[in-house]
Amino acid sequence: MYWAEFLTVALIHLLAVASPGPDFAIVVRESVAHGRRAGTWTALGVGTGIFVHVGYSLLGIGLIVSQSIVLFNALKWLAAAYLFYIGIKALRARPAVAGALEALGEVAERSPRSAFMTGFITNGLNPKATLFFLSLFTVVIDPHTPLPVQAGYGVYLAAATALWFCLVALLFSQARVRAGFTRLGHWFDRLMGAVLVGLGVKLAFTELR
Repeated sequence: MYWAEFLTVALIHLLAVASPGPDFAIVVRESVAHGRRAGTWTALGVGTGIFVHVGYSLLGIGLIVSQSIVLFNALKWLAAAYLFYIGIKALRARPAVAGALEALGEVAERSPRSAFMTGFITNGLNPKATLFFLSLFTVVIDPHTPLPVQAGYGVYLAAATALWFCLVALLFSQARVRAGFTRLGHWFDRLMGAVLVGLGVKLAFTELR
């Protein structure tokens, strides 16, 4: 009965998640800098962050945020500040010492919790995701669709997002790919830092419409 609606939601989500943004940038950086496990945990954090957006969309809080310039700007600046923070840290990366490439697995160790929270916060604080899910749950999804069905859509969106970014992590943590990026060392970190800072700037100037 709801298959047509579900397929529409899935297609729109696929186009949105495949578009490079903060989530993509942070998963790539974690995967290259810290390996597959960190990249995967970051991807799972991003996927879990989707539940935040789904939750307030189902509760109607997203509508309140979308109508309040103060709340929207608070969320926007908080997210932008976080992207600035991790971006500036990456921009300050220094050249690796001799032998660092060989010791990459030991030097770049990152705890699952830290990687997970990085992904979770990056996605959960993204106001563009707020607007995306608000429009999804108010325009695309019929308001008469039962809440359990809408919640089911949310579970799918979170799982699909996590799966997509796990694949991204798998690709960018491949030994050959990772080694290629690692040879660029601090330049890769600085490039990703510039991307994250740029995304933060773009986010800071996002206006409520």
